[in-house]
Amino acid sequence: MVASSARWKWALRALLLLLLGGAYLAVARGGNAYLERLAVLFLINLMLVVSLNLFTGLTGVFSLGHIGFMALGAYTSAILTLPVTLKAVNLPDLPPPLNSFALPFLPALLLGGLIVMIIAILIGIPVLRLSGHFVAVATLGFLIITRVVLINAEAFTRGTRTFSGVPPFTTLGWAALWAALNLYVAWRVKHSPLGLQLIAARDDPWGARGSGVDIPRIRQIAFGISAFFTGIAGGLWAHFLTAFSPNAFYFSKTFEIIVMMIVGGMGSISGSVLGTLLVMASTEILRNLEPGFAIGPWMFGPLYGLSQIGLAVLLILLITFRRQGLLGDQELRTEAIAERLALWLERRKAAVGALRARKADPSSS
Repeated sequence: MVASSARWKWALRALLLLLLGGAYLAVARGGNAYLERLAVLFLINLMLVVSLNLFTGLTGVFSLGHIGFMALGAYTSAILTLPVTLKAVNLPDLPPPLNSFALPFLPALLLGGLIVMIIAILIGIPVLRLSGHFVAVATLGFLIITRVVLINAEAFTRGTRTFSGVPPFTTLGWAALWAALNLYVAWRVKHSPLGLQLIAARDDPWGARGSGVDIPRIRQIAFGISAFFTGIAGGLWAHFLTAFSPNAFYFSKTFEIIVMMIVGGMGSISGSVLGTLLVMASTEILRNLEPGFAIGPWMFGPLYGLSQIGLAVLLILLITFRRQGLLGDQELRTEAIAERLALWLERRKAAVGALRARKADPSSS
């Protein structure tokens, strides 16, 4: 049975890779701009959810400020890649040397992620020594401060006006590459000694502290990794939409990402994928119904705001009937699926053998 389970495990992994590769090729070469746009946004949202889950899910400390890191990553990479001629027009007060050069996409993206990570580590020094709701309030304060800074730093961000002219560098390939890397890093962190310490500190902080776990330090490491990928996601988002304003990085986006995380399950990387997929699919369906729809002789619409109402209803239902989310903090593992499949096949084979034996020798029954 062990050999059979191993064969099924590799077969399931190969099938999963084939399905993902086929889906990527179908979207990338299908010529459907709408599906490609949804796929890119799904991958960027997935990065945001996985990054938030990497910190909040593993530490049990709720962060309401991660969209602030997304905003900083978006503006940093956008400023660094904006052509010099456009900087002279859109950002005439940009100080040197930022106004005299433009970086390629990848260095700007990495630099934006690193700057965001450094900011997160500096913020985490005082904030992550707090616990419970105090961390949530402190990170919410960071989100509000970030928005105020973005609005008032007009020389860098154009204030409340739209920051436009960002080169459209983000493609489906770039988004898929970074999302895969984010998933891999999050998975490795969760199943590493650092992840075990984070989970131990989450479930029993006094016991973990008594075992020698430096809780502020490990939380700060998780916070920095999470902020880095959140900043990268912000850069990808900025170079995909090419125009945005500070209003895009506030409570509505925060609420959306938190709902995706809670639906999938806090602490589950697989749940982040399922939660993002379910919430985006339901939101997109409801958004398409907002202009109005008909059921037989009855006409409904316009129903503007239906997608946001749907998100709220989904969150209420989930909190009422399944607080831990779809997967809780568990993962979908090919090993477990393969073992169950191999066990089912063994039982099936035994049942068929017994049935044939009874048919061959009716007196034995």
